[in-house]
Amino acid sequence: MSRISLELGSGGKSMRDFIAGKILPAFGNRELAGLLDASHLPGGIAFTTDSYVVDPIFFPGGDIGKLAVNGTVNDLVVSGAAPRFLSLGLILEEGLEEADLDRILRSIRTAAAAAGVRIVTGDTKVVRQGQGDKIYINTSGIGKVVAVPRPRSVRPGDRIILTGTLGEHSLAILTARGDFGIEAPVRSDCAPLIFLLPFWKSGVLWMRDITRGGLATILTELAEQAPHPLIIEEESIPLSRAVRAAADLLGIDPLYLACEGRAVAVVPEKKAAAVLAGIRKHPLGRRAAIIGRVDGTTGRPGELLLRTASGGLRLLEPLTSELLPRIC
Repeated sequence: MSRISLELGSGGKSMRDFIAGKILPAFGNRELAGLLDASHLPGGIAFTTDSYVVDPIFFPGGDIGKLAVNGTVNDLVVSGAAPRFLSLGLILEEGLEEADLDRILRSIRTAAAAAGVRIVTGDTKVVRQGQGDKIYINTSGIGKVVAVPRPRSVRPGDRIILTGTLGEHSLAILTARGDFGIEAPVRSDCAPLIFLLPFWKSGVLWMRDITRGGLATILTELAEQAPHPLIIEEESIPLSRAVRAAADLLGIDPLYLACEGRAVAVVPEKKAAAVLAGIRKHPLGRRAAIIGRVDGTTGRPGELLLRTASGGLRLLEPLTSELLPRIC
């Protein structure tokens, strides 16, 4: 008898196969079939939902409350929608300290105010001690559509822009757990990506926030939709010293580490420099970089290639197993 495994939460191939094999056949419809981070509905409305089970619930740079707000806000932004309203569903475990709950609620309030959204409905349930893990949160978001992502419109020469360094969120969770006995001066990059909204009007064709599965998995999904292969340059990808050192020590590829305040976008070549300059003006985008391009001569449609520091080409594939469970 088949049973659910942790790998289904990886954001990688196992999860995609599960959704395609189980979820879509059960509920298939036009809105769901696109598998966007947020569905575009009649009336210019975008709708998304997400659940958060991060362990631990407090980590350097944030907590489960801040994560829940920003994660849902960012799903709307990268889907071409301006966030407006959120729901808040709390599943609390018996025995959770009220001081911890109060701290999380304050964090939710602060994050919502920073993102310009309002909590307008919600629900609370309590499960017996041992039947949960302190607190789980579900947030749904509604936004106003300002643009429609066009992954099939990318053309050779279009540039791939990364809005900041990779992997801080994964590393913050990893060190907070203490499983590997390492310490690193790193904080989660958890933040709202509201500042990216205007760039939809500046020519952005496609955008995604870099969460589970990391940059490589997300760009692999784009490559499968686009009519041309994608190439990214290893030496152009910004990494902090802490992430680079930890990745080398643990043998982890930073391209598969999760972020919670970074995005990747595809922009026409003629507009890429202006979009990059605009992103760099914001504090969250200071280390933004053009990391690659849509290519018309190298590779085949559907492929994501990495040009390594030594000049070779490496075929990148989506994450196939759970690299670090319960990071969001």
